[in-house]
Amino acid sequence: MKRFAALYARLDDSRATSAKVEAMRAYFAEAPAADAAWGLYFLSGQRLKRLIAPTLLRSWISDATGLAPAIVEECYAHVGDLAETLALLLDRAARPQPPIERGLAEWVAWLLALREQEVEAQRTALLDVWARLPLDECFLFNKLLTGALRVGVSSGLAARALALHAGLDETLIAQRLMGEWLRVASTARSRHERPAMNGRAGGGEDGLPAAVKGDSLANHPDSAAQAFAALLAPGSAEAHPSQPYPFCLASPIEDAPDAIWDAGLPSGLGPVADYLAEWKWDGIRGQLIRRAGQTFLWSRGEELLNGRFPEIEAAAAGLPDGTVLDGEILAHDGAAVLPFAKLQTRIGRKTVGRKLLAEAPVAFVAYDLIEWLHEDWRGRSLAERRAQLETIVASSAAPRLKLSEPVSADSWEALAASRAEARERGVEGLMLKARDSRYQTGRKRGAWWKWKLAAMSIDCVLLYAQAGHGRRANLYTDYTLAVWEGPNPGEGLLLPVAKAYSGLTDAELTRMDSWIKKHTREKFGPVRSVEASADAGQVFEIAFEGIQASSRHKAGVALRFPRIARWRTDKPAREANTLADLKRLLPR
Repeated sequence: MKRFAALYARLDDSRATSAKVEAMRAYFAEAPAADAAWGLYFLSGQRLKRLIAPTLLRSWISDATGLAPAIVEECYAHVGDLAETLALLLDRAARPQPPIERGLAEWVAWLLALREQEVEAQRTALLDVWARLPLDECFLFNKLLTGALRVGVSSGLAARALALHAGLDETLIAQRLMGEWLRVASTARSRHERPAMNGRAGGGEDGLPAAVKGDSLANHPDSAAQAFAALLAPGSAEAHPSQPYPFCLASPIEDAPDAIWDAGLPSGLGPVADYLAEWKWDGIRGQLIRRAGQTFLWSRGEELLNGRFPEIEAAAAGLPDGTVLDGEILAHDGAAVLPFAKLQTRIGRKTVGRKLLAEAPVAFVAYDLIEWLHEDWRGRSLAERRAQLETIVASSAAPRLKLSEPVSADSWEALAASRAEARERGVEGLMLKARDSRYQTGRKRGAWWKWKLAAMSIDCVLLYAQAGHGRRANLYTDYTLAVWEGPNPGEGLLLPVAKAYSGLTDAELTRMDSWIKKHTREKFGPVRSVEASADAGQVFEIAFEGIQASSRHKAGVALRFPRIARWRTDKPAREANTLADLKRLLPR
């Protein structure tokens, strides 16, 4: 644990990418293999599931320190992070016993075993551990305990550091980190909690390799060490049948393609004929895999979705073994794409009944071919991959497996005109892909572009404010914003329509925090209501990606991905938009 705590501190203090990569490379070189396996998991952005309810932890910290519960709550509200609050309060407690010396893998196994204990046994064990850990290790331990550990690096950066340590190609390491290795290394659930994986081949009854199955990485250090060694092995070790590929990602175009040429890129976009244009679908990006006589459906977030979209799995049953398709899971009635709100009713459902299958049918819209007949096609041109993909989808004749149709245009102006119709079609804009491009790992600028429509926006009045978390714990940064209910601006009540906590600079947040404290009307726990009327209040322009009708919200609408676009200091509250203005943006 000492090594990983030191690494965490180094990463938190570093701003240079090269320094972060070197710190991780050194950790992989020095840490025991089992610790390195878990360290890599956490560095890749994964977390343990929260083990104990925060209310219990706050109560037990009161017992450990002798502080009144009200004081603990006030400290938590001030710090904003439970793990840090616990560590800071405990640092002042007496530590009569010597510190505990355990590696990261041992601590993970200890925490998972703690989950199975009775509440009183959990309390006793934690009081003992808290009294014997130094501040930095206690903070990290609490982060693991609360399921809130986040490290300030990307999974791609962790893969780069591991590749440097192993002396292997970064693309190979990124491939090995996809799918099953991360899943079994990181989920670490007890056997009765792990979801069934539909009889996958290649290991035990759930189809996982025996050396890395289930929570064995936590309970058997040798398994974790073997899994880590497999990542570092030279050559191209055979992948598990369910393993997906790293996704190819697109770079954003903020304006017309002409702006890309003006940006001084080496080659520019070139003629429109050099690109395949497709609609940018608003669904769940995924890979559909058919190997070993079985189907696997992965999301871009590396979540196995088997069992959640049975109609897509059934459609894939007719694909030849050794087929991997990249595409989008969409709500689809067979003839047309349905609103994203339909798909939302399926998200998070691990099982679906007949009623939901009928009300929110889905399809897999394929737009790329990654593997064909067990051969990796990523190095081939998009034109070649696309031609074969068209043949595959046509020959499958599966109603729930569809092809992403190209958007034809003989000029950039014509393509821009098509893009202007995107919102009416229920899509986000266009994708532009160079026909000679390979399927690359991650976001490599220049081959794939996403040309999205500008976000919708509306002016709202600040109604409520809440303190943030972490470094923003002492500032009111989370805002509830409202529009006028009446037919005209400044008339009727203010109805909440969005919550936003991003978009302002640190200086603006400090100014707003001062204004909120001076103009508070009422307090509701951590929330404050502020002055908001036609003659007084703060106005913010809110940008959002989509809008839909919603019976769950008082205003009757729900906004997708709202954020603050700008602080309208030039606009009085009486001139903010109305609910009628907002509803005019609803899709027809």
